[in-house]
Amino acid sequence: MKQKLSLGAASLFICCTVSAQSLYDVGTEALGAQPIKWVVGGSMFYDNNVNAGYSGAEEGSFGISPTVGMSYASTSPQTTWDINARLGLIYYFDAPENVDSTNSQSRLGFNLTHRFDERLRFSSQNFVSYELAPDYSTGYTSSAQTGETFYWNTDNSVGYRWNEVLGTYTGFKINGIQYADSDNGDNNQINWELYNQWRFQVGPQTVATGDYRYNQSYGGGDSSNYVDQFFLIGAEHRFTQNTLGVIRAGVQLHDVSDGQDYTSPYLEFAFNSQINKELKVNSYARYGIQGIGNVQFDNTAGLVEYNDTKSLRLGVSANYAISPMFAVFGGVDYLPTSYQGGESLQTPPYIGNISDLDQNLINANIGLSVQFTEKLTGTLSYNFTNSSSDIQFQDYNRSRINLGLTAEF
Repeated sequence: MKQKLSLGAASLFICCTVSAQSLYDVGTEALGAQPIKWVVGGSMFYDNNVNAGYSGAEEGSFGISPTVGMSYASTSPQTTWDINARLGLIYYFDAPENVDSTNSQSRLGFNLTHRFDERLRFSSQNFVSYELAPDYSTGYTSSAQTGETFYWNTDNSVGYRWNEVLGTYTGFKINGIQYADSDNGDNNQINWELYNQWRFQVGPQTVATGDYRYNQSYGGGDSSNYVDQFFLIGAEHRFTQNTLGVIRAGVQLHDVSDGQDYTSPYLEFAFNSQINKELKVNSYARYGIQGIGNVQFDNTAGLVEYNDTKSLRLGVSANYAISPMFAVFGGVDYLPTSYQGGESLQTPPYIGNISDLDQNLINANIGLSVQFTEKLTGTLSYNFTNSSSDIQFQDYNRSRINLGLTAEF
C-alpha cells in the first residue's frame, strides 16, 4: 500500500498545464541530466513559392540556412532545469522584390522545476523566437506570414500536493506576438493569464483534472482587447512508462471589448508515445476561439476584425529508425479556420453585410536522416503546404526541398 501511495503522489505532478514550445509537448520536465551539446549545421533548399502570404504571384528561389545551437539539462533531487537555443537565418539567393533576402530563424527555451519538499514545487517554462517560417505546432499562427515574427512566452506556476489524492497548480502566464511587417501591426498582441488546475489521483497512472483560466489580451493597432475564460475538465494517463496522453475539454467564454460576447466548446489533447526503440509517435489537437491573427482584409469590406474566429488544429508526427544509420520522419498539420463575427475597421466604417471567411491549411513533411558518424548527420526532406482560403494572398500551394548537414560536439 505504501508503494502504491508513493507512486500515486508522484504522478500528481506528471504534467502541469500544456504550455510549452509546442502543442505536442506534455511532461516537459527534463528526464535526466545531459551534458552541454553544441550543434552546428546548415542546409541548402529550394522554395517554389517564396511569395506565399505576400502576393498571388508564385516565385521560387534557392537559398541557404546556417544554424548553430546548444542544449543542456541538469537534474538533482531538488532542482531540474534545461536550456536549448538555436541561432539561425534563412537567406534567399533570388528573393522576390517584396521579400527580404535575409531572415532570422532563431529560438531560445528555458525550463526550471524546483522542489522545496515532497509537497511543494515551483515550475517555470520560458520560450522566445524570432523567425520567418511558421511552425504550426506552436499554436500561434495559422497561415503564412509576411516578414519575421517575434513571439515570447513565460509560464510560472506553484504546485502543491495537499494529500495523497489532491494537488493543485496555480500559475501566471504572459506572452506576446509582434510582426516585423507593419502591414500585420493590427495582429500584434500581448496576453496575460491567471489559472488554477485541480489534480485528483484516481489511479496509480491516472490523474483527473479541473481547470479555470482567466486570460486578458491587448491588441495592437485598431484591433480590440478581449477577455477569455475557460472552464475545463480532463485527464492525464500514463499508459506505459513511454506513453502519455492528456485531454481537456469544456467551454470558452470570449468577451470582446466594446463588442459582443461569444461562447465556444474548447478542447486540447496531446499524446506522446515511444512505441518501441525504433518508432516514436506524437499527436495533438486543439479547438476553440482563436485570438491571434483575426484582423484580415476582405475584398468588399476592407480591413475587418473577426471576433468569433474558431480554429481547429490537428497534428501528428513520427520518427522511425530503420537501422542505426538510417531513419525516416514525417508529419502532418491540419488547420481549418472559420472567421466569423466580422466588424469593420475602416474609417468611416463599412456599412453592409460582412461575409464570413474560411481557410483550410494542410502542411505535410517527410524526410530521411543519415547518421554518417557518431557526430555527423545528414537530412533530406520535402515539405508541402496547401492553403485553400478566402483571405487575400492566402490561397496557394508551396513546396520546399531541403538538404542539410549537422555536426554535434
